[in-house]
Amino acid sequence: MKTVKSFLQYLSDSRGYSAHTVESYRADLVAFEAFFNALDETLTWATVDRDVVRRWVVDGMENGAAPRSVRRRLSALRSFFRYQMLMGECRSNPAEAVHGPKCGKPLPAFLDERAMDRLLDDVVFAPDFAGQRDRYVLLLFYSTGIRLAELVGLDVNDVDLSARTLKVTGKRNKQRILPFGQELADETRRYLALRQQVFPAAGLPLVLGDDGLRISRSKVAAMVRKRLSAVTTMKKKSPHVLRHTFATVMLNHGADIEAVRELLGHESLATTAIYMHTTFAELKKEYELAHPWA
Repeated sequence: MKTVKSFLQYLSDSRGYSAHTVESYRADLVAFEAFFNALDETLTWATVDRDVVRRWVVDGMENGAAPRSVRRRLSALRSFFRYQMLMGECRSNPAEAVHGPKCGKPLPAFLDERAMDRLLDDVVFAPDFAGQRDRYVLLLFYSTGIRLAELVGLDVNDVDLSARTLKVTGKRNKQRILPFGQELADETRRYLALRQQVFPAAGLPLVLGDDGLRISRSKVAAMVRKRLSAVTTMKKKSPHVLRHTFATVMLNHGADIEAVRELLGHESLATTAIYMHTTFAELKKEYELAHPWA
């Protein structure tokens, strides 16, 4: 486990990976170690070979793991052995030549604009702090397209109301500045006034939980799931759906894909391009509904 711990420390300190990502790597590596120990108690990280990795992949598939999950686990293993080679602990990467199962790329789930209008205009939010905070969080997601971890990590001084900009710290601690509109600016002022009234001694965190401390990821996810249930029956109801919704709305209204890439904090334009397929699918749907000969 010391070997794994040093790798995780490297991911955190040198690569700037988030605590959530590091924990994901840790879980995958611990699971693999348990697998090869059960397979043969004489095996170690230094003696594991390609066949053992293959057997782990097959075992995962046979036990119902999704192809995407298996590929993620394999990626974690490859990264770990690359680190081991860098440190001179092993000469080859037994996971490098092992191919994960193929998986399709489903279109991202998103809400249409009418559902978002109903959520923010028609759904009644309680006038207390929790109710108004929930509405603010939903508008923040929809107006900026930020990730769950990015929202939870925001501090009060990350918001510039005069310039209407938001400083966001994304993956690998990369920062970007996002613009936002007048509606979010007004909502932010109302939220901050209520926050000061209810929790006058609160520290820097922008979004607070019911205890006055920085809100947790699980609390936000549960709230979003509950609130989206009021306007949609779609199976997936997560903060990421609101991020997908932001991107889709931007592109549907003529935003340049490169601009959307920068707003979302994607490193590759290919990652953003999937939303182009989404908008085309929506366009085709509208055409089939509207054109008499469709």
